[in-house]
Amino acid sequence: MWTSGRMRNAKNLLGLGMSLYFWGLMDLTTTVLSGSARPLTEGQEDNLSDKLHQRMKRSWVWNQFFVLEEYTGTDPLYVGKLHSDMDRGDGSIKYILSGEGAGIVFTIDDTTGDIHAIQRLDREERSQYTLRAQALDRRTGRPMEPESEFIIKIQDINDNEPKFLDGPYVASVPEMSPVGTSVIQVTATDADDPTYGNSARVVYSILQGQPYFSVDSRTGLIRTALMNMDREAKEYYEVIIQAKDMGGQLGGLAGTTTVNITLSDVNDNPPRFPQKHYQMSVLESAPVSSTVGRVVAKDLDEGINAEMKYSLVDGDGLDVFDINTDPNYQVGIITVRKPLSFESKKSYTLKVEGANPHLEMRFLNLGPFRDTTTVHITVEDVDEPPVFEPSFYFVEVPEDVEIGTTIQTITAKDPDVTNNSIRYSIDRSSDPGRFFYVDITSGALMTARPLDREDVSWHNITVLAMELNNPSQVGSVSVTVKVLDVNDNAPEFARFYEAFVCENAKAGQLIQTVSAIDRDDPQDGQHFYYSLAPEAANNPNFTLRDNQDNTAWILTRRSGFRQHEQNTFYLPILISDNGRPVLSSTGTLTVHVCSCDDDGMVMSCNAEAYVLPVSLSRGALIAILACIFVLLVLVLLILSMRRQRKQPYIIDEEENIHENIVRYDDEGGGEEDTEAFDIAAMWNPREAQLVVKNRQDMLPEIESLSRYVPQACVMDNNVHNYVLAKLYEADMDLWAPPFDSLQTYMFEGNGSVAESLSSLQSVTTDSDQSYDYLTDWGPRFKKLAEMYGATDSSGALW
Repeated sequence: MWTSGRMRNAKNLLGLGMSLYFWGLMDLTTTVLSGSARPLTEGQEDNLSDKLHQRMKRSWVWNQFFVLEEYTGTDPLYVGKLHSDMDRGDGSIKYILSGEGAGIVFTIDDTTGDIHAIQRLDREERSQYTLRAQALDRRTGRPMEPESEFIIKIQDINDNEPKFLDGPYVASVPEMSPVGTSVIQVTATDADDPTYGNSARVVYSILQGQPYFSVDSRTGLIRTALMNMDREAKEYYEVIIQAKDMGGQLGGLAGTTTVNITLSDVNDNPPRFPQKHYQMSVLESAPVSSTVGRVVAKDLDEGINAEMKYSLVDGDGLDVFDINTDPNYQVGIITVRKPLSFESKKSYTLKVEGANPHLEMRFLNLGPFRDTTTVHITVEDVDEPPVFEPSFYFVEVPEDVEIGTTIQTITAKDPDVTNNSIRYSIDRSSDPGRFFYVDITSGALMTARPLDREDVSWHNITVLAMELNNPSQVGSVSVTVKVLDVNDNAPEFARFYEAFVCENAKAGQLIQTVSAIDRDDPQDGQHFYYSLAPEAANNPNFTLRDNQDNTAWILTRRSGFRQHEQNTFYLPILISDNGRPVLSSTGTLTVHVCSCDDDGMVMSCNAEAYVLPVSLSRGALIAILACIFVLLVLVLLILSMRRQRKQPYIIDEEENIHENIVRYDDEGGGEEDTEAFDIAAMWNPREAQLVVKNRQDMLPEIESLSRYVPQACVMDNNVHNYVLAKLYEADMDLWAPPFDSLQTYMFEGNGSVAESLSSLQSVTTDSDQSYDYLTDWGPRFKKLAEMYGATDSSGALW
C-alpha cells in the first residue's frame, strides 16, 4: 500500500508489534488526509487480525497535497512523498508520476518517491493539478500496485493588486446639482482568492478631486460633495480613485484609476444685450426680405440653454421691418418687410427683445431670462427708377382695330424729389412681332400692325420707362393685351369632300354628310347654315338638307345616273355663319358616278369603257396612238428649226423707250446731305420750326413749291397713324427698299401749282391721255415732256 512522506512508520502510529508493509493490505494502514497521516480507528484494529489471513483487493486511496504559490527559492520546492508498503527500501520499487504538469512542473524521485515543484507556481494561472502515481517492479517493470490519482492544490498569497478593468472613466453631472448626486460607479477587480483571507477584499478612496466629489469606500460610487458647482466657472474635473486590498490595511496592494467628470450645462444664466442702442442704415431701394442689420444677446450657457428668440415689441416700424433668429449663431436678423421710401419717412425706431425659449423652473429666481435693446434705422435716399401706376395693365382690343389706334395710355413717374422727365419704349423681346408702338413722351400704346385673334389671341408686352437725365434708371410694367374676336373669317368645309353615287341610286338617297369649321369664336357659339349656291339652287340631280346641327345632308333628287352621259358632278354649297356681319363661303362637293352591284358596293368609277367604240380593237387603238406620236415629233422638229433662224431686230430709235437713259443733274448728298430736311420733325412734328432751311451746297433749279402749301398741314395730328401704316406696308413688301425717315415734299395736292398728279381721275385708255401739260412745268420735267408729249401718228407710247 501507499503512504505519504509525512507519515511516521506504521508501527509507531498503530502501536502494533509487527510490520504493516504487507503488499496489498491497504485497509490495514493509514490514509493521507490534507498532506498528513491519520491513525487507524479501533474498529480497523479489531479487524486487522482477521484480514491478515485474507487476500484483499489492491486499491489507491489519496487525498490532497498543498503547496504555496510564488516560491522564489533556488532549490526545487518539496511538495510531498509517495511510499508503497511493499517498498522495503532496497530500491526494488520504481515510482512513476504522470498527469497534469508531470515532468514539467512536478518531478518525482523514482527511488524515494519524493515530489518536487521545479517551476514557479501561480494560483491565478492555475489553482490545482491532478496527477497519477504508480509503483513498478524495477527489475521486471510489472506494476506492483494499481495506478491512482491525487491532487496538488496551490495555496494563495496576496500577490495581485486591485485593477480597474474599465478605466479610465468619463462621466458628466449637471451643474448646480445638490450634494450627494450620483455621478458614476467604479469597480476594481482583485485576482487573488476571495475565499482565503483578505487578499481580495477591496476598499475605495479618493486621492484627487476633493472637496468637489466623494467616493463610497465599499461600492465605489462617486457623488458630488460641493453645492452650487458652476459650469461657467469650472467645467472639467479630473478625479483619481484608489482601490486597496487587505481591507485597506497596511501592507495591502493598491491600484488607481482616473475619472474625467464634466459639468453639463443648465439654463442658469439669463441673456443680456452687450449694448443698449444700435444704429443702422438702409437704402430705400432695398428689396423686401433684404437684411438691414444684426443684433445679438449674449448668454453664458450653451446648447439648447443658449437658444434665443428675438422679436419686435415696440416702435414705429413694426409693420415695415421684421426680425428673424439665426439658429446657427443665435443672432437676430432685421429685414425689410415692406418697400421703403425716403420721400415718405426717413427714419424708424424699433425695440427688440431677446429671450430664452427653454426655461428651468428651479432657476427662475435667477431671471428674468429676457432683455431688450433699441435699434434706430435711417433710410438713405437713392435715385430710383420710374414707377408705373398702376403696376399692371390689362387691355382688351378688338382684332379689327385700325393701325395707329391708341389702346391704352401708360403712365409712370419719377418717385424721387427731382421728378425727372420720362421716356417710354417697348422691350422688343416681349413683342418680337412688333405689333405695338408706344409714344416716347406721352406713353400712348398704339397698334403698329393688324391684329388677328386667330393667329395670336394674347400679347404680353413689357413697357419700359427711362429717366431722361439718368438713362440707367429704367422701370418696367407688364401689359397684357387680349385680342377680342370679331367675325372676320368665313366658314369653310372641314375637309375636302368627294362623294360617290351609284348608277342605280334612287331619288332621295343620302350620298354625303358635310360639316364646316370657322376660325372665329363667337360668344354664343358656332352655328352654320347650309344651302345650295344660287347657281345650283334648281339643280335637277341633287338637293341639300340642313340638319340644324352644323351638318348637312346631300341627297339625290332623281334616279338613273349614267357614267357615259356624265361621270362627275360639281355641286357648289353655300355655308353661312351666325356672326355680325354674316360671312359665307362656297365649297364644292365633287360627286362621281360609279357602277355598283345590287348591294350598292362600288365596282368601277371609270368611264373610258363607255367612251371607246365597241368595234375598236386593241391593235387599232395602238395604231392611232402611234400616228399621234409621229405628228407630235414633226411639230416639235419644225418649231426648233424656226427658232434657229436669225431675224434682224430693227426698231425705231424713238420707239426704244427702254433703251433711253434719263439723266438728272440734281443729285442728293447721301449720308452727308444734312441740309435736305430736319430729322427732328420726325420725332415731334409739333415742335418743327416753320423756318425753311435752305441747302448751302447747291442752288435749286426751281423755286420750292412748298410755299404754296398752307403750313397748317405740317401740324397734322395723324402723323403717327400715317407713319405706322407706311411702316407696316414697307415691312410687308419684300421688294420695297428700306428707308430710315419720311420726308413730305408736298409738291402736289391742294395749293400746289402742279395740282394733283394722281391718276385716279384719268381716263382708262392711253390714247385719250395727254401729256402736253408737262412742258409747262419747267426744266425739271423737260425730259418727261419729250418722252410723253406729242408724237407722230405712227408712234406708240410704251
